[in-house]
Amino acid sequence: MKVVPLGAGQDVGRSCVLVTLGGKTIMFDCGMHMGYNDERRFPDFNYITTEGDFTSRIDAVVITHFHLDHCGALPHFTEQRGYHGPIYMTPPTKAICPILLEDFRKVAIERKGETGFFTSQHIKDCMKKVVPLHLHETVWVDDELELRAYYAGHVLGAAMVYARCGNESVVYTGDYNMTPDRHLGAAWIDKVRPDVLITETTYGTTIRDSKRSRERDFLEKVHRCVLRGGKVLIPCFALGRAQELCILIDSYWERMGLTVPVYFSAGLTEKANRYYKLFINWTNQKVKESFVNRNPFDFKYIKPWSRDYVDLPGPMVVFATPGMLHIGMSLEVFRKWAPDERNMLIMPGYCVAGTVGAKVLSGMKVVEIDQYSQVQVNIDVQNLSFSAHADAKGIMELIRQASPRNVVLVHGEKSRMSYLKSKIMGEFGCPCYDPANGELLEIETGQDVRALMSDQLFQAAWAKEQERRQKSAVSSDNSVVPAATPITQLPVRGVLLLGDGKRPARLLDPSEFDLDDIPVVSAPGIEADSSGISESNVAADTEELAPSSISDQVVFSTRRVFDGTELAERMGLSSSVDVAAAALLAIRELLLIDPATQPRDADEISSKHTSVVRVGRSIELSVPAKTAECDLPSLYVSWAWEEEELATQVLVVINRVLG
Repeated sequence: MKVVPLGAGQDVGRSCVLVTLGGKTIMFDCGMHMGYNDERRFPDFNYITTEGDFTSRIDAVVITHFHLDHCGALPHFTEQRGYHGPIYMTPPTKAICPILLEDFRKVAIERKGETGFFTSQHIKDCMKKVVPLHLHETVWVDDELELRAYYAGHVLGAAMVYARCGNESVVYTGDYNMTPDRHLGAAWIDKVRPDVLITETTYGTTIRDSKRSRERDFLEKVHRCVLRGGKVLIPCFALGRAQELCILIDSYWERMGLTVPVYFSAGLTEKANRYYKLFINWTNQKVKESFVNRNPFDFKYIKPWSRDYVDLPGPMVVFATPGMLHIGMSLEVFRKWAPDERNMLIMPGYCVAGTVGAKVLSGMKVVEIDQYSQVQVNIDVQNLSFSAHADAKGIMELIRQASPRNVVLVHGEKSRMSYLKSKIMGEFGCPCYDPANGELLEIETGQDVRALMSDQLFQAAWAKEQERRQKSAVSSDNSVVPAATPITQLPVRGVLLLGDGKRPARLLDPSEFDLDDIPVVSAPGIEADSSGISESNVAADTEELAPSSISDQVVFSTRRVFDGTELAERMGLSSSVDVAAAALLAIRELLLIDPATQPRDADEISSKHTSVVRVGRSIELSVPAKTAECDLPSLYVSWAWEEEELATQVLVVINRVLG
């Protein structure tokens, strides 16, 4: 599988990631960078081709949500650069995306006088190519490539996307939030076990305080400022954090009986209500239940904003767009209020490097607004994180849910990615990458083995899981506590018989796997040690138990714990015999007659004091010492990846003996 970030590689903004899987290429997101006004604003599409034939090279474009750093370059790519293939996004994203694109186009052309920008007709033509992608619905791009969307929280309509083609699969998260808020739910995904998970890392090194403490801190700061006669500016994007904070302020004003005016700029409250009413099924359960009696987005204390109010005396609170102070009404209000130290600026979200918001948060006291003007910053600046991005804890939780084989980090700063990368590799043991923009990442993907499971194996595994749950459901006073969750995962331990092209692979219960069917082949030069086994002739030297060091090789290992009492009864052993050592000897004898492990040389299967059995060049079986954590008998098995096929056969024999 190939992954290439054209944007958001070790950076925030201009999200655009190319993924090639199973011979198909998908472009995930097509955003613009808010910190640039030149050609760096858009992703470098010349990486794909310089001839302009994008449709033949890209099978689908997927947009995860309506924020401009994820969809802002879409009309430019489709109408000005010539991509005519399908575009997939959720219905709320399709409805809201053209409105935000048109607002940005007006600012860029009418206020800044930019030329060569996409037009209103370009936006309309672009939206005609969109194919709706509903939650949990599998959409087939063609006969091989499938897409499926999962709820991402973050903003209305945001989705994570699972894509599969042949035996390769990928999950692209876009922006997501693992913590439910006052109007949206938390992100969630099935345990799809993709080959690659591509996740955002905006807050990859941050673990936030509880939501309740952040809300209390926010309200206290706003209240103190208006009591001293100051004005509060809260830059936010039109949909998302704006609704979250407006619900918070409106309920607080009613509870405290405050009369200080609160305004929402640009008249977007009405538009927001329209979309939240239309897509009420994308909000959380509380909003759905209350919406029947009262629209929670009809704010009692929040009024429409007018430019004339900016010079009015007295305290007030203003929500103004956009959230990074790079253009628009929020920047105009900031220019007016920044010199007064009584006023307060609350930044509730992330600011891309290069924007006025980022400069203010860095502590600059004189900020250059444009090439012609600058402003003195005396205003009280507060950075309170109400961003709808997952923090470090949330990112780790999503990886745990999806269970990927590889992780790719995007949409974050390099320093934060480095920390998170080491944490992911340490906790999950899977490879993790953080490619820069334009860097090609080639990831080897494994092939799943599909097998028919026998009824006997399934019934045995189901009964064992039920028994385990019943035992765990008994409380300390021996009263039975009912199981809270259904069985969603079922550990199965069986013997895998690979198919031969005509017959499919089969997964059998060990009792169904008859070793008598294996022909006995003599092993010249090897004599099995049939001497009696006692505790005295089984050395417990820890140096012998450790696998031998194999230079320049990747070594895997596993510890197989088993029921010693059951095995002793089955083998007819006395209580004085070390059952683990007896099992090791029985396994050694079976390995000598198994044609899959027949030695090429006389030294290929050997043992030393029956405490270590070696097979091939790297496979070792040993009896580890019991520890305080586990006093059950066990066997330790290690092997080099070059002999993985032989190791699989050895493990089959081990499972046959241990049961």
